[in-house]
Amino acid sequence: MSTDARDPSVAPADPSAPVPSVDARTALGWTHTARFLTTASRLDQLPPTELPEIAFVGRSNAGKSTAINTLAQQRRLAFASKTPGRTQHINLFELGPKDAADALFADLPGYGYAAVERSAKLRWQEVMARYLEIRRSLSGVVLMVDSRLGFTDLDDQLLDFVAPRAGTGEVKLLVLLTKADKLNRREADAALRTAGDRLGALAGGQADIGVTLFSALKRQGVDDAAVLLHGWAHAQPRA
Repeated sequence: MSTDARDPSVAPADPSAPVPSVDARTALGWTHTARFLTTASRLDQLPPTELPEIAFVGRSNAGKSTAINTLAQQRRLAFASKTPGRTQHINLFELGPKDAADALFADLPGYGYAAVERSAKLRWQEVMARYLEIRRSLSGVVLMVDSRLGFTDLDDQLLDFVAPRAGTGEVKLLVLLTKADKLNRREADAALRTAGDRLGALAGGQADIGVTLFSALKRQGVDDAAVLLHGWAHAQPRA
């Protein structure tokens, strides 16, 4: 079945917006250039930038680090802790030529792991909320959701944080339904329908919101995601 299964109800509302079209090989060549830039535990430690920034978010066990590493074709670009939820920094990665970076990936801390102290959970919930609400350079959010579980309460809270900007098209949103190789076709179809219904509520007149199945193990959805992210980073500003 096709890995690009975005619900038409949550497709970009402005198809005329200029987005360069590239093939998967070119897009993956671009994601492969990702390299560590800096790490920060607070928003005021993040460098100001005019480059488009794409944030990766998700529950601690949803496969976020694996998805980033798979897209970048690098084993340890994004650090996957043996104790999920312990990584409590925002890590920035540059993409594009080394002397002329053209985009940033932001790896945000995983959320929702039970072993993390409540005070740390609340602090990072506040940091992520503020980041998603006010980070000026943020142009896209990739939310990892375990395809077997669907949207949890914490995923819904994160969507609420980004909804004001996603609904107007200021920030694009892609949901990757991870670990899709563990689903049969009926379960995969159901996961896509449920996610499409949930995201449809965010799709305003200018919204750019999508959802697709993703499996790092089977490389399902990898090409589609890379092409989409390349388009986000290289789109010309709307008039």
